[in-house]
Amino acid sequence: MAAPAFQPQCATGISGLDHVLQGGLPRDRLYLVDGNPGVGKTTLALQFLLEGVRQGEKCLYVTLSETKAELDAVAQSHGWTLEGIPIIELSQIEQSLTAKSQNTLFQPAEVELSNLSALLLDRVAELKPSRLVLDSLSEMRLLAHNPLRYRRQILTFKQRFSQMRCTVLLLDDRSAVGPDVQVQSIVHGMVSLFVMPLKFGINRRYLSITKLRGAQFIEGNHDYVIESGGLKLFPRLVAVAYSADFDQRTFSSGNAELDALIGGGLDSGTSNLLMGPAGSGKSTVAALFVHAAAARGERAMYFAFDESTHTLFRRSRAMGHDFEAHVATGRLKVQQIDPAEIAPGELAHQIVECVERHHTRVIVLDSLNGYVNAMPQDDYINLHLHELLSYLNQRGVVTIMTLAQQGLVGTMGVPVDVSYLADTVVLTRYFEARGSVRKAISIIKKRSGAHESTIRELEMTPSGVRIGHALTDFNGVLTGVPQFVGNSAQPLSAVK
Repeated sequence: MAAPAFQPQCATGISGLDHVLQGGLPRDRLYLVDGNPGVGKTTLALQFLLEGVRQGEKCLYVTLSETKAELDAVAQSHGWTLEGIPIIELSQIEQSLTAKSQNTLFQPAEVELSNLSALLLDRVAELKPSRLVLDSLSEMRLLAHNPLRYRRQILTFKQRFSQMRCTVLLLDDRSAVGPDVQVQSIVHGMVSLFVMPLKFGINRRYLSITKLRGAQFIEGNHDYVIESGGLKLFPRLVAVAYSADFDQRTFSSGNAELDALIGGGLDSGTSNLLMGPAGSGKSTVAALFVHAAAARGERAMYFAFDESTHTLFRRSRAMGHDFEAHVATGRLKVQQIDPAEIAPGELAHQIVECVERHHTRVIVLDSLNGYVNAMPQDDYINLHLHELLSYLNQRGVVTIMTLAQQGLVGTMGVPVDVSYLADTVVLTRYFEARGSVRKAISIIKKRSGAHESTIRELEMTPSGVRIGHALTDFNGVLTGVPQFVGNSAQPLSAVK
């Protein structure tokens, strides 16, 4: 929901952030951007000003702690130029107080706050910028000496900048002891940036709009990354915002035996979980649906967490599936994911892009074990997957997830229980029979229709996947050590 028409918005130049802000920041207001050093406050502020330059607005950067050379270095690292953005530099004495050049320099420790404030306001009144960045409040806090004077100074800025019709970002590095309530209670909005160090891989960065008076915004934590070209934000996925009608249909695996076991195939708008120990055939079954969809001319996406694309292509060829040919036509896209190098929000953003831009109909997450490793908190995976699967179901996508259970035979565990989120659960198992290790497949549940309740043998042959007859002569197949209750003279092959 956009802000009211009487309150024009100021785009930040960061598409993901503008989406979270429902268009941008309300204009002519004072905002606080806070975060520890290194979270990207300066990068965000420069993108904000560069967007103003792009729209033909006057902009101004006031820096109390960094030099112009340092700001130029930051801009160059992203391929930007700060040409057209005047910079008032207050970190050293190089020019007199009355200098009329673009860059005016002072020493904060030697200038009283009142004089500094007056000079700054005069300079802003002279340049008449529509956008202003003040970096940072820690220097102002030191000059004020006491909270009352500091608060009065911020109130003065708020009043004067509002009169000048200027949208202002105040940057703060959280150097104050505890939350800076003096500023937080005054500003119209707050953009907070955080970084969460993980034990391995990239640090997880996220942004939150903790306050925004008189405007709608998307609450919660939104993942972001800092890369060449600036800060890139991935808005938290809100499934209800993507609700739409779709055609109900059944997606075949291309294998008649497997389709009969599942009840015809997998239905559109469902999430499906293939669960079993490592190597029991989960990825192979998922590949059947991907290959069949691409062969029908539909778009499919395969996210590989646990194996390389080279291994996936080689394995698909061994099963008679030419993934590379479908990749060449564009009907299939395979992306290898390193859980240590991607944030959950970024991955969700990529999935949404596949559906919204490329109209992908089948998505495979192989496996959820790798997906779990990308989550910094144990309880985050369930909430994240619930929202992601709700979105995919509402868009009519067939989602196939694999989950490797811990153990090979006997009692098994899972790193996370997501079976309740799935509409269909397919279970694969190893079992021992007459001195050999075999594989079995069964359908535990299917919400969208009928399915067989039998347990069948699963075979991987050079000619493809084969689903055998029901294992009616065995009890305890799912335990891994079944008991043969049929004719003892009958060979296993005849039981198929």
